[in-house]
Amino acid sequence: MPNIKSAKKRVLVTADETKRNNIIKTKVKNAIKKYTKAIEDKDIALAESLLPETIAMIDKSCTEGVIHKNTAARKKSHIAKMLNAAKAAQAE
Repeated sequence: MPNIKSAKKRVLVTADETKRNNIIKTKVKNAIKKYTKAIEDKDIALAESLLPETIAMIDKSCTEGVIHKNTAARKKSHIAKMLNAAKAAQAE
């Protein structure tokens, strides 16, 4: 436990930031899970409507500094590829 006043404050601030980051990460994960479930259920219309919302949530978490920009790009690419693969499979 820190003895210096500013160090004590940093401990409290870091705890608050960690809580906020975990909440945002959980929201992103839940959005991706919901999107993935729509893909697995072959509900292309629902997946297409969820794609912009999911991408927006990923972008917001990136701009808030919760996830790295390359991680955000990778996640967006992955979910877009999932939709394209599902569309291709449905077209066959």
